[in-house]
Amino acid sequence: MLYDWLKALHVVAVIAWMAGLLYLPRLFVYHADAAPGSDKSETFKVMERRLLKAIMTPAMVAAWVLGLVLAWQAGWFKAGWFHAKMALVVALSGVNGFLGATVRRFAEDRNTRPAGFYRVLNEVPTILMIGIVVLVIVKPF
Repeated sequence: MLYDWLKALHVVAVIAWMAGLLYLPRLFVYHADAAPGSDKSETFKVMERRLLKAIMTPAMVAAWVLGLVLAWQAGWFKAGWFHAKMALVVALSGVNGFLGATVRRFAEDRNTRPAGFYRVLNEVPTILMIGIVVLVIVKPF
């Protein structure tokens, strides 16, 4: 029964984390077009910081902790699909780190990338998520 509760909490954490990973680059698209120091830019800074600190980071930590506990309880550490899934989760965590660094660059008015870069970046978490979900559900190897 505890396993089911942990799994439910893990899914909630993953959903919250993915929501942030999908929304934050979209904020960057609009922020990149805002003049530094403008009211619009300052509003985006607050939104980006709060999304990262209040939702994404706690959700990522919870997803990692709960996921590792679930994997340990289920004995998945030797499974090939689990290794592949973890590689994608590490990549997703790297995206999260890049987004965090980008929040800091925008906060310091040091963004040098155009909106189009963030439009493309916005697709990366989706691609990683698809791979993770397929590996978890199908367990192909």
